[in-house]
Amino acid sequence: LVWLSSCFGQIVVTQSEVKSVLPGQTISIDCSVSKGRYYVSWYSQKPEEAPRLLVYYTNEKNSGIPSRFSGSGQGNGLDFSLTISDAQLEDAGDYYCMSLHKISDNWVFTQ
Repeated sequence: LVWLSSCFGQIVVTQSEVKSVLPGQTISIDCSVSKGRYYVSWYSQKPEEAPRLLVYYTNEKNSGIPSRFSGSGQGNGLDFSLTISDAQLEDAGDYYCMSLHKISDNWVFTQ
């Protein structure tokens, strides 16, 4: 898992650092946005592969994603989590959150 921090203007997105888990355990990855009210998307990526969209609009699961993956927000529009229940070996990889917010009727993405 990867720690990620980037800026879009005055907006900072911070993701929890590297975590490890044993098969069958549950893990949560946290993502925080510095200000405003946002949605997040979650992606996973394995070496030599394109990123795979897991969750969009904070808690909407992409088609074909196993039910053990779930996204949630804390209600404040700033703090978000991706939870993997009953983690499997094939879940190993890098995970990224991306914030989504609306400015002047345009969707703006930050990583």
